[in-house]
Amino acid sequence: MKTVAESFSWPFRGDWKSRWLPGIFAVLLLPIAFIPLLGYAIAATRAAERDATIGPPEWAFSGRLLSDGFWTSVAVVLLTAPFVLLLNPFAAFLFNAHMWHVTDVPLSQLYAHVVAAFVLALPWGFLLLVHMPHATARFAHTGRARDLFDLPASIRDVRRDFPTWNVAAAAIVTGWAVGLACVGLLCVGLVPGVFYAILVSAHASAALDDKGANSPAR
Repeated sequence: MKTVAESFSWPFRGDWKSRWLPGIFAVLLLPIAFIPLLGYAIAATRAAERDATIGPPEWAFSGRLLSDGFWTSVAVVLLTAPFVLLLNPFAAFLFNAHMWHVTDVPLSQLYAHVVAAFVLALPWGFLLLVHMPHATARFAHTGRARDLFDLPASIRDVRRDFPTWNVAAAAIVTGWAVGLACVGLLCVGLVPGVFYAILVSAHASAALDDKGANSPAR
């Protein structure tokens, strides 16, 4: 079993500078580079599954990169959509319940939406942590898009090897915390911090790969 603690140093192994430059550029252009960036995250997971000692893979813009990114983005959108749809009704409920009201009505509505967003972020984040690491590992290994949407399989995998998932989830959460914290660090910034978190998540997800239960991707 891979040592998930190595996830934090893996982004800096091998010829990491040549991997980081296009990665930072992709994060910077996130609205239009969302699919290629997610495709690279799958490629990074696949590379870590094969040999975690080499470091992140080189960028190779191809049909597979776009296909992997497309299916991963569909999975993320499907997991996120229910919480987005609940945001306004939940905020309206909080507003009508006269919670966090001030004399300024628009400001009260803003407070209600902020609180609603924070409350909904908890189950949304938990759902992503339960499903996406195992789903990403399966998809990276098999290349089957349906593996990204098999939530029952992810739940079974978590139950089957909870300690490994727990460590991997801790690495992912910490990686994103460190990455987002980079916004407050001089000469670092949020953009490279996000790319670092993506690489940490890819390596941690690779540790969940069950090679004996899946067929290799072609």
